[in-house]
Amino acid sequence: MTHIAVLGSTNMDLVAYVAKAPQRGETVTGRELRTIPGGKGANQAVAAAHAGSDVSMIGAVGADAFGSQLRTTLEHSGVDTDHLRTTEGPSGTAHIVVDDEGGNEIVVIPGANGTVDHLAPGDEALIAGADALLLQLEIPLAAVLAGAEAARRHGVRTILTPSPVQSLPPELLASIDLLVPNEHEAAALTGLTDPRDAATALLDQVPEVVVTLGAAGSLYASRGAEPFTVPAPRVTAVDSTGAGDTFVGTLAVALAEGRPMRAALAWASTAASMSVQRPGASSSMPYRSEIDAQAASNTRHTS
Repeated sequence: MTHIAVLGSTNMDLVAYVAKAPQRGETVTGRELRTIPGGKGANQAVAAAHAGSDVSMIGAVGADAFGSQLRTTLEHSGVDTDHLRTTEGPSGTAHIVVDDEGGNEIVVIPGANGTVDHLAPGDEALIAGADALLLQLEIPLAAVLAGAEAARRHGVRTILTPSPVQSLPPELLASIDLLVPNEHEAAALTGLTDPRDAATALLDQVPEVVVTLGAAGSLYASRGAEPFTVPAPRVTAVDSTGAGDTFVGTLAVALAEGRPMRAALAWASTAASMSVQRPGASSSMPYRSEIDAQAASNTRHTS
């Protein structure tokens, strides 16, 4: 079985469901509030565990009720939490508005995630024994860099989701094997609005790029090869929260298992398309048996 290490955030998502998201200065009435464990790091960890990998989470939760719930949720999803620290103060939270079209707007408050600014004893050894390290940008950049450099020292594949998007230092990019921005993040990083142009520009900094395109699928580019796109299954979205994390976590498992990139992207797209048909982030992520069954169905319908 593959082993995926995740260094990143663990949040409690406070999700408000509304017909239409409010404009600035506007008040609207929502129909439901849900409290759902999330955070980009934890989401990717759960997605990878559901997809069939052994997964270890490196990060922090607060010494509060949310922290206990977040740790328990990860453990129940099959994620090892021995390297998930507990710090004084609150856990991280994400305040999310989801509209009837499945779109979302998110405000993240770091809480305990803000204390993850270095690798703790034992973290590097854990990373060294993994098949891949998943990174995002909801914890301090110093820890992301430390994790990436540790992975590079031990020959472990690094996959970075540059979200929330920010300028990425050259020393971090030098330790990244695969960068997975969405089309908006790719544009922000390069100043280029066309995803193919943006992906090509990013190859000056990293060897492989996958730009996620929402309902249009994904675009893959690597040095010395022609870029290609992989379409996503057509579905009706209920809630897109966590879809990108589902994609990345599942993609990491597929690549760790040795699947070719095109097949790995198709499998990850299937998982993401299933997640958007269900409410919530980690709660929406499909299990391997579901992904395989849906992927087989997709193949039958397109053949």
